[in-house]
Amino acid sequence: MSRIGKLPINVPSGVTVDISDDNFLKVDGPKGTLERALSKDMIIKQEDGVLTVERPNDDRRMRSLHGLTRVLVFNMVEGVSNGFKKELIVQGVGYRAQKQENTLVMNLGFSHSVVIEEIDGITVEVPEPSRVVISGIDKQKVGQFAADVRKKRPPEPYKGTGIRYSNEVVRRKEGKSGVR
Repeated sequence: MSRIGKLPINVPSGVTVDISDDNFLKVDGPKGTLERALSKDMIIKQEDGVLTVERPNDDRRMRSLHGLTRVLVFNMVEGVSNGFKKELIVQGVGYRAQKQENTLVMNLGFSHSVVIEEIDGITVEVPEPSRVVISGIDKQKVGQFAADVRKKRPPEPYKGTGIRYSNEVVRRKEGKSGVR
């Protein structure tokens, strides 16, 4: 039995979950609405504010889909009730970020500014020039957008400059020791 797949999902008050016959899930909450088509093989049940995901048999494919389906449903419920956010730190001399209307403009040591447009369902905040906060209700979109921003200048191990996640640890290297 899947350890993750067998865990029940508590649906908080204010969140409604609609399950159609072909496992098309629609979750409404205070932060917004998410829709997703899940595998038709999984059995999703809703009883007394608790969602459970079951598998029809113990085939290898069903076992792998069991935990995945449960996590996808949990992330949808969590997203519409609380939301997700990723915090990035811009580190380096002259490196800074700022928000102009619905675009993120960053100076990252290039000869030009790096401009990234916000996408639907994602909000970008810049509380200070060295911090970027990306938030939204879809965990996959938030993570992908944060990864795309980080990809513009990944952290560099010698000086530690670049864009990194707030909880990311960059292992520093010593550099050349023979040259003085």
